[in-house]
Amino acid sequence: MAARSRPDPADVAACRRLLQAGSRSFFAASLLLPGSVREPATVLYAFCRVADDAVDLSPNSATAIARLHARLDGIFAGTPDEDPVDRALAIVVRVHDLPRSVFDALIEGLAWDVGGRTYETFSDLIAYCARVAGTVGTLMTLLMGRRDPRVLARACDLGVAMQLTNIARDVGEDARAGRIYLPLDWMAEAGLSPAAFLADPRFDRRIAALVERLLAEADRLYRRSQSGIGALPGGCRPAIHAARLIYQEIGILLAARGYDSIAQRSVVPQGRKLALVGRALLDAGFASGPTRQKALAEVQFLIDAVRPEGGEGLMADQGLDRLMGIFERLAREPGSARTGRVLRPRRGRTRASRLIATA
Repeated sequence: MAARSRPDPADVAACRRLLQAGSRSFFAASLLLPGSVREPATVLYAFCRVADDAVDLSPNSATAIARLHARLDGIFAGTPDEDPVDRALAIVVRVHDLPRSVFDALIEGLAWDVGGRTYETFSDLIAYCARVAGTVGTLMTLLMGRRDPRVLARACDLGVAMQLTNIARDVGEDARAGRIYLPLDWMAEAGLSPAAFLADPRFDRRIAALVERLLAEADRLYRRSQSGIGALPGGCRPAIHAARLIYQEIGILLAARGYDSIAQRSVVPQGRKLALVGRALLDAGFASGPTRQKALAEVQFLIDAVRPEGGEGLMADQGLDRLMGIFERLAREPGSARTGRVLRPRRGRTRASRLIATA
């Protein structure tokens, strides 16, 4: 029997229902994607949703992480669990040649979340963003049929920028949940004690300066990402451009409120979202292709994991060395025991889950 080229419609419908309940912003945005991309993207995001819930809601996160890796073993072996998400994803990863190591990096980011990891430097924070957002940008780009490293680099720029925006928006919410994502060296420069801030998260000019600085870094990456949208298939550009504009709008709202992300959470009103979607539809052909700017160092391992378009993969003797190099880089990434501190967070939605679920 020939291998299926598309997941079973009933499995895709189950993935869609899951996203309608738990990731409404993605579900709405996916309607702008062409059907050939919308279906596998729905499956991908459904797995992200169930993976995050499995880790975040489990009383034993280590067991949940191990179980997710076992599920991926079955998915990539073509013997998935009897679960509609796993069955559908097994077909999607085979048809679109999605790299296993990118999924492993995503799960590593979820583990960092529940472990209460903090980030000493901005580079350490970008390494986290690479895992929980750059991974999704990489996989989505592959679903859209693009494997050019320059396009993947710009996709990672966009994912990281969106994650930085989320972090800037939720400084107060995260602190009240016992979590800090702001770089600790930035806080030290501003004269802020992480422990004191967690005990009493209040807004002041120092927090405003840090939020502004974080958003400035996000804006730099949004600008870099813009050229990559033009390299995507024409039918995919409006959805990705709309997501970019909506997330940038969060930063605009924060700036208008004096960068206060403690007292309230900035949310883009529905009417404004619709206006930005309309702008995205008009602007979708604005760029010709990706720039030659280098990828962020912290996301390069994701790009290295992708086989080039039309390639048959690495030669056997080179492939093992390449894969070992990727896994060694994962182990050496900033935020390891050498650089990462661990807080004991109170239970609540992880940072990664809020990128998956909201905009």
